[in-house]
Parts: sequence; structure tokens; C-alpha cells
Amino acid sequence: MLTLNGTVFMPSSLTLIGIPGLESVQFWIGIPFCTIYIFALLGNFLLLVVIKSEHSLHEPMYLLLAMLGVTDIALSTCILPKMLGIFWFHLVEIYFEACLLQMWFIHTFQSTESGILLAMALDRYVAICDPLRHATIFTHQLLTRIGVGVTLRAALLVAPCIVLIKCRLKFYRTTVVSHSYCEHMAIVKLAAEDVWINKVYGLFVAFSILGFDIIFIILSYIRIFIAVFMLPQKEARLKAFNTCIAHICVFLEFYLLAFFSFFTHRFGFHIPPYIHILLSNLYLLVPPLLNPLVYGVKTKQIRDQVAKVFHSKDPS
Repeated sequence: MLTLNGTVFMPSSLTLIGIPGLESVQFWIGIPFCTIYIFALLGNFLLLVVIKSEHSLHEPMYLLLAMLGVTDIALSTCILPKMLGIFWFHLVEIYFEACLLQMWFIHTFQSTESGILLAMALDRYVAICDPLRHATIFTHQLLTRIGVGVTLRAALLVAPCIVLIKCRLKFYRTTVVSHSYCEHMAIVKLAAEDVWINKVYGLFVAFSILGFDIIFIILSYIRIFIAVFMLPQKEARLKAFNTCIAHICVFLEFYLLAFFSFFTHRFGFHIPPYIHILLSNLYLLVPPLLNPLVYGVKTKQIRDQVAKVFHSKDPS
């Protein structure tokens, strides 16, 4: 690592300090974070096992839920092991290329999850507004294409962020990252050079993926609510609306945490840094924990299959 005029040229490694201002209590913060991670893994793995083993759950809604579970497992695993290494064992060093790779994985899986939530909203829209064509539109082949498409969209749009950092930013004021994982803006702010292209492209990716998805999700649910309220029977309206409640809860938890974290990170200049970092961590860790719980509680078919896993049938 070469130091020139107080700047570092092409650092080989970076230092992640965890949660600035709370270094003395990071060991204890790691305990609830680890608990959240363990329960998120158990919940999502159980969901995947139930969906895979029960043929009646091989429907578009549940297969999309399985995709969401895989994404949640991957997303939380990208950050928790390293974060706990920082909190518990003071393993603060990370190779620069490994940091960029972690950044790419995190933002790719975030964007993939957003795409899957959009697909789930469109699935509910077709199921309620055009039920006779639902089985012919949402085939297993289409679901495969959706999974590949949202993943490629995320990976290809996020990749230039990594390339811009690697190729354009050569000089860094410091190698100390005030964060518990490799977040895009946290790395860009270290640079001693003009970073406007990196910031602009980061905003472009955020709004072209999250912004695009949330607009179409909202439009889908506007059409769904109109169709539901036009149903003649109250029981039919309640049944149709009940199929959407779980997705609405997941949608709100993901996007509210995302936008709250995004805006406080960029415009909450008077908010202490540790609040920013805690919000970012919760944004990545809470949805993987809550998603299987929400669907397990609100979806009778999943509840029944989970009950079969834990309760053997009566021999008589």
C-alpha cells in the first residue's frame, strides 16, 4: 500500500470498524444480530423444505416465495459472518477486492429481492383480476425466466458500481470504513478524488430498480383493490383480500426499511452515525427473519404443512 501526500494509493485492504460510536458494546450487539440470523436461516430453510416436499405448494405464489427465501438466506449470509467477526473477534481487516465482492453480492441480492416482490405482486394481480388465465400465464417456465431475469438485471446493473470504484478511484483519504459491511456510499466517501459519477450511478441503480419495482407494485395493488371491491359477495372480497395480506406486509417491511435507511443515510446529517449503521443492518437482517414468519402465520397451507413436520400423525 503506497502513501502519497496523506492519501493512500490503491489500498490492498480496508478496515471495517463496525458501528462507530458503539465499539465498546459491539460484542453485546452481536448477540441479538446472531440470534436474528439463526432464526432467519431456520425459518427460510423450513419454508423451502415445506414447499419442496409438498406437491400442493408447487404453485406460482409458493414458488416465488421459495425464490424469496433463497435470496434472503444469501443476503443475510453475505454480511453476518463478517459482521460477527468484527463484533466478537476484532477481525476488522478485509481485502479490497473481497470488499468489492461483498458489496456486489449485497446490492445484487437486495435488487433481486425487489424484483421477486414485483413478480409476486403481478402474480396476485393476475390471480385476482384474471383468474381463468392465471395458470396459463404463470407457468413454471415463466417463473424460471423471472428468477433468471431479476437476478441478471440486478447483477448487471450493480456491476458498473464495482467497476467504477476499481477503475476510477485510485487515491483514498483513509482506509477505515465507518460501517459494519462494505456498503457502496461508505466506500465511495473514502476517495480523495471526484466521485460524482459513482454517486450518480449509485442513485441511478437505486431508483431504476427499487423505484421501478415499487411503482409497478403500487399500480398492481391499486388494480387489485378495485377488482376486489367490485366483487358482489362480501365473503369473496375477504377471501381475495386475505390472499394479498402476507405480500402487503412483506412489501411494506422491505420498502419502508429500505427508503427510511436510504433517506436517513443521505439527508439525515444531524443523526448520529451509529443510527445510520444500525438502520442499514436492520434493513438487511429483519426482512429475512420476518418473511417466513409472515407467510407462515397468514398462509393456511404453509401452516398446515409446518404442523405436519412437527406433529406426527395419530397412529390410531
